[in-house]
Amino acid sequence: MSWVGHLVELRNRLTVAAFSLIPGSILGFLFSGQIIHFLRSPLPTSDPLEALGLTDALMIQLQVALITGVILAMPVILYEFWAFISPGLTPSERSAARPWVPLAMAFFALGVGVAYFILPYATGFLFTFQSKDIHILLTADAYFGFVTTLFLAFGLIMEFPIVLVLLSKVGIITSKWLRKNRRGAILGIVVVSNLITPGADFVSPMVMSVVLYGLFEASIVMIRLGGK
Repeated sequence: MSWVGHLVELRNRLTVAAFSLIPGSILGFLFSGQIIHFLRSPLPTSDPLEALGLTDALMIQLQVALITGVILAMPVILYEFWAFISPGLTPSERSAARPWVPLAMAFFALGVGVAYFILPYATGFLFTFQSKDIHILLTADAYFGFVTTLFLAFGLIMEFPIVLVLLSKVGIITSKWLRKNRRGAILGIVVVSNLITPGADFVSPMVMSVVLYGLFEASIVMIRLGGK
């Protein structure tokens, strides 16, 4: 296939992935009230979130709806990604990589679950810095920006072991190479965890660092068991 053909194929795949967001986003908008209540429940306060602009409440509902659409459409998005790259793999590489594609969805869901689990601890830690002179006036826009970034960061970072295993399947890395570069990997994990987690709490990057390192070690074991 020519470069133009590849670009056309990529455009078609991205179009299908984009349209797959619509049903989940509509569903998310219809149930945005319940979803918003569920997402704000980990906060250590019962005070309502503030909306400073006239359109802020609507934009928050649209933001929640879009994130819901992304999460629900993830199987389609992953399939379109696989359908785009699989023709470039050899039959043996496709056979080795195919079982990991549905697992990517499970890992993404696990990442979102971990993010929701640590949410009350992260927000609770940040709320402890209130004083008689400083009171947190939490806006809906700031809070849901924090939540959605946290969810997407943990969901995407959980694909880390799948990426490593797939790289080993195509011969780019080995378990021996990963073990040899363990110290560099730990440093990279700490740096990435602090860069992609929102807010200034230490809970989110600490949990992400621990999870990522656990996934790194699990990846080494899986790659070694796979003969690499």
